[in-house]
Parts: sequence; structure tokens; C-alpha cells
Amino acid sequence: MPHAHAAVLLALIVLGVLAGGATGWIWGEDMLAIAWLGELFLNALKMLIIPLIVAAVISGVASLGDIRKLGRLGGITVGYFVGTTAVAVAIGLLVVNVIQPGVGLEFAPPSVPEAIAAKTEIGLTDILLSLVSPNLIASAAETQLLPLILFSILLSAALTTLGPVGAHVIGLFDGLNEALMKLVIWLMYFAPVGIFALVAARLGKAGGGEAFLAEVAAVGLHVVTVLSGLALHFVFLAVLLVLISGRGLGYLLGLLRALLTAFGTASSSATLPLTMECAREQAVNEKAVRFVLPLGSTVNMNGTALYEAAAAMFIAQAYGIDLGVGAQTLVFVTATLAAIGAAGIPEAGLVTMVIVLTAVGLPIEGVGLLLAVDWFLDRFRTAVNVWGDAVGAAVVHRFLPNGP
Repeated sequence: MPHAHAAVLLALIVLGVLAGGATGWIWGEDMLAIAWLGELFLNALKMLIIPLIVAAVISGVASLGDIRKLGRLGGITVGYFVGTTAVAVAIGLLVVNVIQPGVGLEFAPPSVPEAIAAKTEIGLTDILLSLVSPNLIASAAETQLLPLILFSILLSAALTTLGPVGAHVIGLFDGLNEALMKLVIWLMYFAPVGIFALVAARLGKAGGGEAFLAEVAAVGLHVVTVLSGLALHFVFLAVLLVLISGRGLGYLLGLLRALLTAFGTASSSATLPLTMECAREQAVNEKAVRFVLPLGSTVNMNGTALYEAAAAMFIAQAYGIDLGVGAQTLVFVTATLAAIGAAGIPEAGLVTMVIVLTAVGLPIEGVGLLLAVDWFLDRFRTAVNVWGDAVGAAVVHRFLPNGP
């Protein structure tokens, strides 16, 4: 996309976010009338996810040539994912211990939502089993991306061993990937309208400005804690970007369209097509774009991991349960591993939250304290998730043979 068009589109997306927030705040439930526009935009993005991930991963891995190079690329990528997720959880625990949002909170015991109660039996073996799907079509239908990515990596590795026959198939996926990115560019011209409708309708569903303020007031310190932690981690990632890749403000500005779309859609996966397009425009190596970003949108959940560590501590404080150093260390380890490993499970956010709470013996019904503002915080943590993926692509680019 030409830089002039990109700049205009960014300005329109910013306007869409602001206008959506303002109209949803003022007119409340009346804005639900335009919710279909947001759903149309979100569905169009989701329509591209499965073919884009399969094509991008297969062509990206195949472009490495010698399959042994995948070990280096994969090692750097996984190291970055694990390291930044661990830092995110540590920041979450730090801010929640400093602010202590749940201390002295008065509340009626909330009921356990059915969707959460159904997740209490999921354990480590279920997460491991989710890596391999017995039915890839069903996984695609349910947007379970991790087994699709694993299959795409293995298929690409096999194709690189087949000589001319494999090259023909790889060429097909290369062409499919380019065509899908062209569709992404076309779809982005609808983004300002779609994001406007998503933000306005979601705030309208909350009941407008006054109702939203009442929800925030009930758990205000929790909101402050999470947003503070996310802001600190956002800055940490920016510093990492500068120190390792040598990129700075220009890269952040180049990713703003993706970050604002992540805020509007509250979905890292739905934002993936635009994240890849923005990274390409910032001259990130194609290998990093096609491998790191699809995998990151599935397993690199920095914002989510931070949120769940902070939320677990908030619930403990609200119930008057004192978690010592040992228990908080368990929260740290569990939140880090769960955020990375549970991506193949449907409703992964609920799964990881339940895993963390169960690990330290906290009441599952405490999740009810968070539901009123979860939709709002979800948008910020999704934006941080996408930023973490984008920084990861730039960092991995730095270590590739044809990087700077």
C-alpha cells in the first residue's frame, strides 16, 4: 500500500475509534443498530485467517531452503515468546502487589458462568493433545490455529525434500499468499467503518457512558492495575525493539493501523492479516513475517498473560486469601506456560484463567468479579499481544542471515 494511502487510512481508523467511542458513550444501546457493520468487517477478516496462515507458513518455511535453518528461526522465535511472556507476567504481579486493587473490596459472591465452569476439568494433557488435530477441517471451522500451523510447518518441510514436484506446490502457496495479501489491502479500506461500528456497538451493549462508568467504578483499581501493567509492558517491548532491532518510533507508527484494528476487534487472530501487511511495509524479512506473526498470533499472548496474573492476584486479595512468594511463583510459572500452551483449545482465555486459578487454589467463581469490565480490558491486552508479535518479527529479522 502506498505511504500516502496508508497515512490517510491510519487517520481514518483513528477517527473511527474516537467516533465509535463518542457515539457509543452518548447514544448507548441505539448504536447496536450498526453492530452488523462491525460484524461484517470482523467476519471478512476471519474469512482470510485460515487460508492466509496456511499459505504464509508453508511459503515462509519453504523459503528457508535448507530445513535445518528452521531450527535456528524456531529457536529464536520460541525464546522471544517465552522470554517476553515471562516478563509480562512478572510486570503483572509487580503492579498488582503495589496497587493491591482487591484489598477491602466489598462484593456479593458472584455465580460461576457456565462457560467457565465447563473448563475446570481441562489439564496439561488436553493442551498437549490440542497440538495435533484428528480433523484439520474441524480445527479450521473452529479457528483452532495451532494444529493448523503445526501441520503447515510439517507439510512445508516435506515439500522441500521433493525436488521439482515440491517446488510446484510451494509455488502455488506463494501465489496464494500474495493474492490473500492483496485481498487484505482491499479490505482495509472498509476498516474505518468496521472499527467504528465495533467500538460503538460494544460500548452501546454496555449501556452507554454512564453504565460503563458504573461498571468501572465497581472494580476501578483493578482496571488501573491492568492498564498500568500493560502500559509498562508496551514500553518494555519498545525498548527491546530499539536495543535489538535498531528500529524505533517509525516502526510503531507503521504498526498503528494493526494496533488500532486489534483494539477494535479484540482479536489477535482477526488482526493478523493487517499485522502482516504493516510488517511488510516496514521492510521486515518475509521469512519472519510469514513464520513469526502467524505463530505469534496464536501463542504469544503477552497482554493476556499479564492480565491473568494480575486478575488471579486481584481475586485472591478480594477474597482475603494471602498468596505468599511460593504461591505467586506458581502463578508466574502457570500463567506463562498456560498463555503459550493453551492456544489450540477453544475459548483459550477462559482455559488459561481457570488453569491459573486452580493451580493456586483460588475460587473459580471469582472470575465473576472481572466480567463487567473484561470486554474493555480485552481490547487493550489484545493491542499489546499484537505489538508483542510485531516486535518479535522485527527482532527475529535482525538475526536472519539477510537481516541488517
